[in-house]
Amino acid sequence: MAETKKPKTPAKPNLNRAPLFDKENYRWMVIGIAIVGLGLILMSGGKSKDPNVFDPNQVYSFRRITVAPLLILIGLGIEIYALFKKKKENNGTA
Repeated sequence: MAETKKPKTPAKPNLNRAPLFDKENYRWMVIGIAIVGLGLILMSGGKSKDPNVFDPNQVYSFRRITVAPLLILIGLGIEIYALFKKKKENNGTA
């Protein structure tokens, strides 16, 4: 009769690791998300009261074509900065 082998149990993860991001990183992430959200809010809208009438001034306004995409790109840049920002190391020296 063939003997069945028990599968090896995986090693337990090390739970005593330092956090990946610092408090300042999370602050920058929240700021970036808020700016991206503001850009999306500024881009929304443009609904016409009469669906048979097209008003290009509402759809192609400066706010929707220029300001909102710039805010979204700036917010994404802040997110990239927040992800790559290194923690400050405190060596105990002042």
